Amino acid sequence: MKTLSLKLDDTTFDEAEEIITKLNVARNRYINEAVSVYNRYNKRKMLKSKLLKESKLTMTDSLQILHEFEKLIDEN
Repeated sequence: MKTLSLKLDDTTFDEAEEIITKLNVARNRYINEAVSVYNRYNKRKMLKSKLLKESKLTMTDSLQILHEFEKLIDEN
């Protein structure tokens, strides 16, 4: 486990403290879970961006292939 020094805005810290108290969880556990959730969110966001980029790159080729298949079907 890594040790980390962290600076938070006062508002963010106060909100977190209020929630931590109500949930009765340790501050460290709460921050670990928050970072984990944010990591998953950003990984999904990056994957979506990558898939959209790759989809655009293959779109023209895919449409050409589809038209070729349609021609083959129409010929039979």
